[in-house]
Amino acid sequence: MSRLLITDAHLLHPETGTRTDPAWIEVADGRIAATGTGRPPGAGQDVRVLDAAGATVLPGLIDAHVHLLVTSLDLAAVASWTPGYLTVRALAEAERMLRRGFTTVRDVGGADHGMARALAERLALGPRLIHGGKALSQTGGHGDLRPLGDDSMPCCESRPNFARIADGVDAVRRAARDEFRKGAAHLKVLLSGGVASPHDEIAAVQYSEDEIRAAVQEAENHNRYVTAHAYHPRAIDRALRAGVRCVEHGNLIDDATINLLLERDAFLVPTLIAYEQTAKLSRQSGLPESSYRKLTQVRDHGLAALEKAHRAGVNLVYGSDLLGPLHPAQLEEFTLRAQVQPAADVIRSATSTAARLLRMEGEIGTLAPGAHADLLVVDGDPLADLAVLTRPERHLRHVVKAGAVL
Repeated sequence: MSRLLITDAHLLHPETGTRTDPAWIEVADGRIAATGTGRPPGAGQDVRVLDAAGATVLPGLIDAHVHLLVTSLDLAAVASWTPGYLTVRALAEAERMLRRGFTTVRDVGGADHGMARALAERLALGPRLIHGGKALSQTGGHGDLRPLGDDSMPCCESRPNFARIADGVDAVRRAARDEFRKGAAHLKVLLSGGVASPHDEIAAVQYSEDEIRAAVQEAENHNRYVTAHAYHPRAIDRALRAGVRCVEHGNLIDDATINLLLERDAFLVPTLIAYEQTAKLSRQSGLPESSYRKLTQVRDHGLAALEKAHRAGVNLVYGSDLLGPLHPAQLEEFTLRAQVQPAADVIRSATSTAARLLRMEGEIGTLAPGAHADLLVVDGDPLADLAVLTRPERHLRHVVKAGAVL
Protein backbone atom coordinates (compact mmCIF):
# COMPACT_ATOMS: atom_id res chain seq x y z
CA MET A 1 0.00 0.00 0.00
CA SER A 2 1.55 3.32 -1.08
CA ARG A 3 1.69 6.03 1.59
CA LEU A 4 2.43 9.76 1.51
CA LEU A 5 2.82 12.21 4.38
CA ILE A 6 2.78 15.95 3.68
CA THR A 7 4.06 18.02 6.60
CA ASP A 8 4.27 21.73 7.52
CA ALA A 9 1.35 22.65 5.26
CA HIS A 10 -1.51 25.11 5.56
CA LEU A 11 -4.63 23.11 4.64
CA LEU A 12 -7.24 25.03 2.63
CA HIS A 13 -10.74 23.66 3.21
CA PRO A 14 -13.00 25.03 0.45
CA GLU A 15 -16.26 24.05 2.18
CA THR A 16 -15.60 26.61 4.92
CA GLY A 17 -13.22 28.91 3.05
CA THR A 18 -10.60 28.53 5.78
CA ARG A 19 -6.84 27.93 5.80
CA THR A 20 -5.36 26.19 8.82
CA ASP A 21 -2.25 26.82 10.84
CA PRO A 22 0.66 24.51 9.89
CA ALA A 23 -0.70 20.97 9.69
CA TRP A 24 -0.12 17.58 8.10
CA ILE A 25 -2.06 15.35 5.75
CA GLU A 26 -1.59 11.60 5.44
CA VAL A 27 -2.40 9.62 2.28
CA ALA A 28 -2.77 5.85 2.01
CA ASP A 29 -3.45 3.90 -1.17
CA GLY A 30 -4.60 6.94 -3.10
CA ARG A 31 -7.01 8.24 -0.44
CA ILE A 32 -6.73 10.83 2.29
CA ALA A 33 -6.28 8.86 5.50
CA ALA A 34 -6.07 11.63 8.09
CA THR A 35 -5.24 15.28 8.67
CA GLY A 36 -4.19 17.10 11.79
CA THR A 37 -2.11 19.75 13.49
CA GLY A 38 0.82 19.37 15.82
CA ARG A 39 3.30 16.53 15.56
CA PRO A 40 2.68 14.42 12.43
CA PRO A 41 2.44 10.64 12.70
CA GLY A 42 5.65 8.70 12.48
CA ALA A 43 6.87 7.88 8.99
CA GLY A 44 8.00 4.33 8.35
CA GLN A 45 10.27 3.17 5.57
CA ASP A 46 7.37 2.74 3.17
CA VAL A 47 6.13 6.35 3.59
CA ARG A 48 7.20 9.18 1.32
CA VAL A 49 7.49 12.42 3.29
CA LEU A 50 6.88 15.68 1.46
CA ASP A 51 7.85 18.78 3.44
CA ALA A 52 5.55 21.57 2.25
CA ALA A 53 7.69 24.16 4.07
CA GLY A 54 4.73 26.40 4.78
CA ALA A 55 2.99 26.01 1.42
CA THR A 56 -0.78 25.61 1.04
CA VAL A 57 -2.39 22.26 0.27
CA LEU A 58 -5.86 22.35 -1.28
CA PRO A 59 -8.00 19.88 -3.21
CA GLY A 60 -7.22 19.47 -6.89
CA LEU A 61 -9.27 21.73 -9.14
CA ILE A 62 -12.35 20.65 -11.09
CA ASP A 63 -13.26 22.11 -14.48
CA ALA A 64 -16.87 21.16 -15.17
CA HIS A 65 -17.02 22.32 -18.78
CA VAL A 66 -14.31 21.04 -21.12
CA HIS A 67 -14.20 19.59 -24.61
CA LEU A 68 -11.07 17.44 -24.68
CA LEU A 69 -11.71 16.25 -28.21
CA VAL A 70 -11.92 19.77 -29.68
CA THR A 71 -8.24 20.57 -30.12
CA SER A 72 -8.64 22.69 -33.27
CA LEU A 73 -11.19 25.15 -34.61
CA ASP A 74 -10.26 24.46 -38.22
CA LEU A 75 -13.28 22.32 -39.14
CA ALA A 76 -11.98 21.58 -42.63
CA ALA A 77 -8.74 20.17 -41.26
CA VAL A 78 -10.46 18.19 -38.50
CA ALA A 79 -12.70 16.49 -41.07
CA SER A 80 -9.64 14.68 -42.44
CA TRP A 81 -8.31 13.49 -39.07
CA THR A 82 -8.68 9.87 -38.03
CA PRO A 83 -10.27 8.87 -34.70
CA GLY A 84 -6.87 7.73 -33.46
CA TYR A 85 -5.24 11.06 -34.20
CA LEU A 86 -8.13 12.94 -32.59
CA THR A 87 -7.79 10.86 -29.43
CA VAL A 88 -4.02 11.25 -29.14
CA ARG A 89 -4.36 15.03 -29.44
CA ALA A 90 -7.10 14.99 -26.79
CA LEU A 91 -5.03 12.96 -24.34
CA ALA A 92 -2.09 15.32 -24.83
CA GLU A 93 -4.36 18.20 -23.83
CA ALA A 94 -5.58 16.20 -20.84
CA GLU A 95 -2.02 16.02 -19.52
CA ARG A 96 -1.63 19.77 -19.89
CA MET A 97 -4.84 20.28 -17.90
CA LEU A 98 -3.54 18.10 -15.10
CA ARG A 99 -0.28 20.05 -14.98
CA ARG A 100 -2.31 23.26 -14.59
CA GLY A 101 -3.84 21.78 -11.44
CA PHE A 102 -7.09 20.29 -12.73
CA THR A 103 -7.29 16.80 -11.28
CA THR A 104 -10.90 16.23 -12.45
CA VAL A 105 -12.65 17.47 -15.58
CA ARG A 106 -16.20 17.01 -16.80
CA ASP A 107 -16.36 16.69 -20.56
CA VAL A 108 -19.68 17.95 -21.92
CA GLY A 109 -19.40 16.90 -25.52
CA GLY A 110 -16.92 14.64 -27.27
CA ALA A 111 -14.91 12.49 -24.84
CA ASP A 112 -15.85 8.83 -24.61
CA HIS A 113 -15.42 5.75 -22.45
CA GLY A 114 -12.14 4.80 -24.14
CA MET A 115 -10.50 8.09 -23.22
CA ALA A 116 -11.79 7.85 -19.64
CA ARG A 117 -10.51 4.28 -19.40
CA ALA A 118 -7.07 5.19 -20.74
CA LEU A 119 -6.73 7.92 -18.11
CA ALA A 120 -8.10 5.74 -15.30
CA GLU A 121 -5.64 2.95 -16.20
CA ARG A 122 -2.81 5.50 -16.39
CA LEU A 123 -2.07 4.64 -19.99
CA ALA A 124 -1.96 8.41 -20.41
CA LEU A 125 -1.40 11.14 -17.85
CA GLY A 126 -4.38 13.37 -17.17
CA PRO A 127 -7.23 14.29 -14.84
CA ARG A 128 -10.04 12.11 -13.61
CA LEU A 129 -12.39 12.26 -16.63
CA ILE A 130 -16.17 12.42 -16.11
CA HIS A 131 -17.58 12.15 -19.61
CA GLY A 132 -21.02 12.59 -21.09
CA GLY A 133 -20.37 11.18 -24.55
CA LYS A 134 -21.88 13.21 -27.35
CA ALA A 135 -24.27 16.07 -26.74
CA LEU A 136 -27.71 15.87 -28.35
CA SER A 137 -28.64 18.41 -31.00
CA GLN A 138 -31.69 18.89 -33.14
CA THR A 139 -31.28 19.23 -36.90
CA GLY A 140 -30.02 22.74 -37.51
CA GLY A 141 -29.13 23.16 -33.86
CA HIS A 142 -25.93 24.08 -32.07
CA GLY A 143 -24.42 20.66 -32.71
CA ASP A 144 -25.29 20.46 -36.42
CA LEU A 145 -22.11 21.75 -38.05
CA ARG A 146 -22.83 20.61 -41.62
CA PRO A 147 -22.17 23.23 -44.29
CA LEU A 148 -25.32 24.79 -45.72
CA GLY A 149 -24.72 23.03 -49.02
CA ASP A 150 -24.54 19.58 -47.40
CA ASP A 151 -27.92 17.84 -47.79
CA SER A 152 -26.70 14.42 -46.70
CA MET A 153 -28.39 12.81 -43.71
CA PRO A 154 -26.16 12.05 -40.71
CA CYS A 155 -25.54 8.33 -40.52
CA CYS A 156 -24.43 6.07 -37.70
CA GLU A 157 -22.95 8.84 -35.50
CA SER A 158 -19.90 6.65 -35.02
CA ARG A 159 -17.17 9.23 -35.67
CA PRO A 160 -15.73 11.01 -32.61
CA ASN A 161 -17.51 14.32 -32.45
CA PHE A 162 -18.90 16.96 -30.13
CA ALA A 163 -22.58 16.10 -30.75
CA ARG A 164 -25.04 13.80 -32.46
CA ILE A 165 -28.31 14.73 -34.11
CA ALA A 166 -31.61 13.38 -32.78
CA ASP A 167 -35.05 14.71 -33.74
CA GLY A 168 -38.30 13.77 -32.05
CA VAL A 169 -39.07 12.11 -28.73
CA ASP A 170 -38.29 8.58 -29.86
CA ALA A 171 -34.98 9.54 -31.44
CA VAL A 172 -33.96 11.53 -28.36
CA ARG A 173 -34.77 8.53 -26.14
CA ARG A 174 -32.76 6.23 -28.36
CA ALA A 175 -29.77 8.57 -28.47
CA ALA A 176 -29.86 9.11 -24.70
CA ARG A 177 -30.01 5.38 -24.05
CA ASP A 178 -27.11 4.84 -26.41
CA GLU A 179 -24.91 7.42 -24.65
CA PHE A 180 -25.74 5.92 -21.26
CA ARG A 181 -25.03 2.45 -22.67
CA LYS A 182 -21.54 3.72 -23.49
CA GLY A 183 -20.95 4.92 -19.94
CA ALA A 184 -22.00 8.58 -19.99
CA ALA A 185 -22.19 10.08 -16.49
CA HIS A 186 -24.57 12.79 -17.67
CA LEU A 187 -26.35 13.85 -20.85
CA LYS A 188 -25.98 17.24 -22.48
CA VAL A 189 -28.77 18.68 -24.61
CA LEU A 190 -28.30 21.77 -26.79
CA LEU A 191 -31.25 24.11 -26.23
CA SER A 192 -30.21 27.43 -27.79
CA GLY A 193 -27.94 28.73 -30.48
CA GLY A 194 -24.23 29.05 -29.81
CA VAL A 195 -21.18 31.11 -30.66
CA ALA A 196 -19.20 28.29 -32.27
CA SER A 197 -22.07 26.95 -34.40
CA PRO A 198 -22.10 28.89 -37.69
CA HIS A 199 -25.73 28.63 -38.76
CA ASP A 200 -28.01 29.32 -35.76
CA GLU A 201 -28.88 32.38 -33.69
CA ILE A 202 -28.14 32.83 -30.00
CA ALA A 203 -31.80 33.66 -29.42
CA ALA A 204 -33.02 30.43 -31.04
CA VAL A 205 -34.92 27.95 -28.87
CA GLN A 206 -33.96 24.39 -29.73
CA TYR A 207 -35.79 21.18 -28.84
CA SER A 208 -39.42 20.96 -27.75
CA GLU A 209 -40.53 20.47 -24.18
CA ASP A 210 -41.52 16.88 -24.95
CA GLU A 211 -38.07 16.11 -26.32
CA ILE A 212 -36.36 17.66 -23.27
CA ARG A 213 -38.62 15.72 -20.90
CA ALA A 214 -37.77 12.51 -22.74
CA ALA A 215 -34.06 13.16 -22.22
CA VAL A 216 -34.62 13.95 -18.54
CA GLN A 217 -36.71 10.83 -18.02
CA GLU A 218 -34.07 8.62 -19.61
CA ALA A 219 -31.37 10.23 -17.46
CA GLU A 220 -33.38 9.67 -14.30
CA ASN A 221 -34.04 6.07 -15.32
CA HIS A 222 -30.27 5.58 -15.54
CA ASN A 223 -29.61 7.47 -12.28
CA ARG A 224 -27.94 10.23 -14.29
CA TYR A 225 -28.84 13.85 -15.01
CA VAL A 226 -29.22 16.28 -17.90
CA THR A 227 -27.25 19.46 -18.38
CA ALA A 228 -28.26 22.04 -20.97
CA HIS A 229 -26.40 24.41 -23.26
CA ALA A 230 -28.51 27.57 -23.10
CA TYR A 231 -27.97 31.33 -22.97
CA HIS A 232 -31.32 33.04 -22.59
CA PRO A 233 -34.39 32.77 -20.32
CA ARG A 234 -36.74 31.22 -22.86
CA ALA A 235 -34.49 28.19 -23.32
CA ILE A 236 -33.28 27.98 -19.71
CA ASP A 237 -36.72 28.27 -18.12
CA ARG A 238 -38.09 25.55 -20.40
CA ALA A 239 -35.17 23.31 -19.48
CA LEU A 240 -35.54 23.83 -15.72
CA ARG A 241 -39.28 23.22 -15.79
CA ALA A 242 -38.59 19.96 -17.65
CA GLY A 243 -36.21 18.77 -14.92
CA VAL A 244 -32.80 19.70 -16.28
CA ARG A 245 -30.34 19.80 -13.36
CA CYS A 246 -27.59 22.04 -14.72
CA VAL A 247 -27.27 24.96 -17.14
CA GLU A 248 -24.12 25.71 -19.13
CA HIS A 249 -23.34 29.40 -19.89
CA GLY A 250 -26.52 31.32 -18.96
CA ASN A 251 -25.07 34.70 -19.98
CA LEU A 252 -28.47 36.30 -20.63
CA ILE A 253 -30.36 35.16 -17.52
CA ASP A 254 -32.82 37.49 -15.83
CA ASP A 255 -34.18 37.69 -12.29
CA ALA A 256 -37.04 35.27 -13.00
CA THR A 257 -34.62 32.66 -14.31
CA ILE A 258 -32.38 33.12 -11.27
CA ASN A 259 -35.39 32.50 -9.04
CA LEU A 260 -36.17 29.34 -10.99
CA LEU A 261 -32.57 28.13 -10.63
CA LEU A 262 -32.91 28.61 -6.87
CA GLU A 263 -36.33 26.97 -6.71
CA ARG A 264 -35.05 23.87 -8.52
CA ASP A 265 -31.70 23.84 -6.64
CA ALA A 266 -30.09 23.67 -10.08
CA PHE A 267 -26.48 24.40 -10.99
CA LEU A 268 -25.10 27.09 -13.29
CA VAL A 269 -21.75 26.75 -15.06
CA PRO A 270 -20.68 30.14 -16.47
CA THR A 271 -17.82 30.02 -18.98
CA LEU A 272 -16.64 33.63 -19.23
CA ILE A 273 -13.06 32.99 -20.28
CA ALA A 274 -14.16 31.34 -23.53
CA TYR A 275 -15.60 34.60 -24.85
CA GLU A 276 -12.70 36.72 -23.63
CA GLN A 277 -10.12 34.49 -25.27
CA THR A 278 -12.05 34.17 -28.51
CA ALA A 279 -12.33 37.94 -28.72
CA LYS A 280 -8.63 38.38 -27.89
CA LEU A 281 -7.41 36.00 -30.57
CA SER A 282 -9.89 37.44 -33.05
CA ARG A 283 -9.75 35.79 -36.48
CA GLN A 284 -6.57 33.91 -35.57
CA SER A 285 -8.64 31.41 -33.56
CA GLY A 286 -10.12 29.93 -36.72
CA LEU A 287 -13.79 30.49 -35.94
CA PRO A 288 -16.02 31.54 -38.85
CA GLU A 289 -17.03 35.17 -39.33
CA SER A 290 -20.60 34.47 -38.24
CA SER A 291 -19.38 33.46 -34.79
CA TYR A 292 -17.83 36.86 -34.04
CA ARG A 293 -21.12 38.64 -34.57
CA LYS A 294 -22.71 36.38 -31.95
CA LEU A 295 -19.78 36.66 -29.57
CA THR A 296 -20.61 40.22 -28.55
CA GLN A 297 -24.21 39.20 -27.77
CA VAL A 298 -23.10 36.99 -24.91
CA ARG A 299 -19.70 38.36 -23.91
CA ASP A 300 -20.97 41.73 -22.71
CA HIS A 301 -23.57 40.22 -20.35
CA GLY A 302 -21.68 37.30 -18.84
CA LEU A 303 -20.03 38.99 -15.87
CA ALA A 304 -23.22 40.81 -14.83
CA ALA A 305 -25.17 37.55 -15.02
CA LEU A 306 -22.56 35.83 -12.84
CA GLU A 307 -22.71 38.61 -10.27
CA LYS A 308 -26.52 38.45 -10.05
CA ALA A 309 -26.47 34.68 -9.69
CA HIS A 310 -23.76 34.87 -7.01
CA ARG A 311 -25.62 37.47 -4.96
CA ALA A 312 -28.78 35.37 -5.13
CA GLY A 313 -27.01 32.23 -3.92
CA VAL A 314 -27.21 30.08 -7.06
CA ASN A 315 -25.08 26.91 -7.12
CA LEU A 316 -22.15 28.16 -9.24
CA VAL A 317 -19.60 25.78 -10.75
CA TYR A 318 -16.29 26.46 -12.49
CA GLY A 319 -16.16 25.90 -16.25
CA SER A 320 -13.88 27.10 -19.04
CA ASP A 321 -15.30 25.81 -22.37
CA LEU A 322 -12.07 26.60 -24.17
CA LEU A 323 -11.51 25.06 -27.58
CA GLY A 324 -8.45 24.35 -29.67
CA PRO A 325 -5.75 27.01 -29.29
CA LEU A 326 -7.62 28.65 -26.39
CA HIS A 327 -7.01 25.83 -23.88
CA PRO A 328 -3.92 27.39 -22.23
CA ALA A 329 -6.15 30.11 -20.67
CA GLN A 330 -8.05 27.53 -18.60
CA LEU A 331 -7.05 29.09 -15.27
CA GLU A 332 -7.96 32.63 -16.27
CA GLU A 333 -11.63 31.99 -15.47
CA PHE A 334 -10.53 32.52 -11.85
CA THR A 335 -9.37 36.04 -12.69
CA LEU A 336 -12.63 37.01 -14.35
CA ARG A 337 -14.84 35.65 -11.59
CA ALA A 338 -12.78 37.37 -8.93
CA GLN A 339 -14.08 40.68 -10.26
CA VAL A 340 -17.50 39.94 -8.75
CA GLN A 341 -16.93 37.07 -6.29
CA PRO A 342 -14.75 36.62 -3.19
CA ALA A 343 -11.81 34.27 -3.69
CA ALA A 344 -13.30 31.67 -1.35
CA ASP A 345 -16.44 31.40 -3.46
CA VAL A 346 -14.50 31.11 -6.70
CA ILE A 347 -12.36 28.33 -5.22
CA ARG A 348 -15.47 26.60 -3.91
CA SER A 349 -16.95 26.62 -7.44
CA ALA A 350 -13.91 24.65 -8.65
CA THR A 351 -13.87 22.20 -5.75
CA SER A 352 -16.69 21.33 -3.34
CA THR A 353 -19.62 22.77 -5.34
CA ALA A 354 -18.33 21.16 -8.53
CA ALA A 355 -18.07 17.86 -6.67
CA ARG A 356 -21.70 18.20 -5.64
CA LEU A 357 -22.74 18.75 -9.27
CA LEU A 358 -20.81 15.63 -10.28
CA ARG A 359 -22.46 13.72 -7.41
CA MET A 360 -19.02 13.02 -6.00
CA GLU A 361 -19.30 14.84 -2.67
CA GLY A 362 -16.76 13.48 -0.22
CA GLU A 363 -14.83 11.91 -3.09
CA ILE A 364 -13.20 14.94 -4.74
CA GLY A 365 -12.98 18.67 -4.08
CA THR A 366 -12.31 18.17 -0.37
CA LEU A 367 -9.54 17.35 2.10
CA ALA A 368 -11.85 15.15 4.18
CA PRO A 369 -10.54 11.70 5.14
CA GLY A 370 -11.71 9.07 2.67
CA ALA A 371 -11.60 11.37 -0.34
CA HIS A 372 -9.37 10.73 -3.34
CA ALA A 373 -5.95 12.21 -2.64
CA ASP A 374 -6.12 14.72 -5.52
CA LEU A 375 -4.14 17.65 -4.12
CA LEU A 376 -2.26 20.79 -5.06
CA VAL A 377 0.72 22.13 -3.16
CA VAL A 378 1.07 25.85 -3.88
CA ASP A 379 3.27 28.66 -2.59
CA GLY A 380 1.10 31.39 -1.09
CA ASP A 381 -2.50 31.75 0.06
CA PRO A 382 -5.14 31.44 -2.71
CA LEU A 383 -7.77 32.93 -0.39
CA ALA A 384 -5.75 36.14 -0.28
CA ASP A 385 -4.60 36.14 -3.91
CA LEU A 386 -6.07 33.98 -6.67
CA ALA A 387 -2.92 34.55 -8.73
CA VAL A 388 -1.50 31.73 -6.62
CA LEU A 389 -3.71 29.45 -8.73
CA THR A 390 -3.60 31.26 -12.06
CA ARG A 391 0.22 31.37 -12.31
CA PRO A 392 1.26 27.74 -11.88
CA GLU A 393 4.70 28.36 -13.37
CA ARG A 394 5.43 30.49 -10.30
CA HIS A 395 3.30 29.02 -7.49
CA LEU A 396 2.37 25.38 -8.26
CA ARG A 397 4.92 23.16 -6.53
CA HIS A 398 3.27 19.77 -6.81
CA VAL A 399 0.19 18.13 -8.28
CA VAL A 400 -0.88 14.97 -6.46
CA LYS A 401 -3.27 12.68 -8.34
CA ALA A 402 -4.69 9.69 -6.44
CA GLY A 403 -1.78 9.90 -4.02
CA ALA A 404 0.92 9.99 -6.73
CA VAL A 405 3.12 13.09 -6.79
CA LEU A 406 3.74 14.36 -10.32
